[in-house]
Formats: sequence, structure tokens, C-alpha cells
Amino acid sequence: MKKFLFSSFLVALMSQSALAHTALMSCFDNGDGSVTCEAGFSDGSSASGVEFSVIKDGKVVEQGKFDKDSNYTFKKPDGEYQVRMYAGEGHEVIIKSKDIQE
Repeated sequence: MKKFLFSSFLVALMSQSALAHTALMSCFDNGDGSVTCEAGFSDGSSASGVEFSVIKDGKVVEQGKFDKDSNYTFKKPDGEYQVRMYAGEGHEVIIKSKDIQE
């Protein structure tokens, strides 16, 4: 019985750890017509190689992956747009252009 309880405890603990792995991204306007986004995960892991896209009027206008330093820099589109980090289901961050500060 003790072995079953211990196993149940480990499963519950691992489930909570999995939920704590949250995708994070912040973006800033460089003031030179470009924007840089930095990303990662709440457990400290890198977003290197994770999908990144710029969306304007519902269409992807730029797509790529975060670099080795978990950064992505792009030319700022005119008007309203949004940026998206996508690392799989449940690991998505979308930021609207109006929320990107200089």
C-alpha cells in the first residue's frame, strides 16, 4: 500500500511540474524600425528553435524560429499586427503591436 501511495504522490508531483512549464515572451521596439522579441519558458529553458511569426490582417507576413539566444528581430510592419510564439499545444504566446513598447 505504501508503494502505491508513493507512486501516486510522484505522479501528482510530476503533473504539477508539467503545468509549471509556461511559455513566456516579451517584445520591444528598437526605435530603428525593428522589433526584438525574447522568449523562454518558466522553468528557465530556452526557446531556441521555437516557431515565431508576425501576423497582419490575419495573414502570416514573416515566419522563422528563435535564434540560439532565444531572440527574434524583425522589420516592424506598418499598422496593427501581432507576434506569435508557438511551441506546441498549450505553449503559445501572442502579443499585439499596441502592447509593444519602445
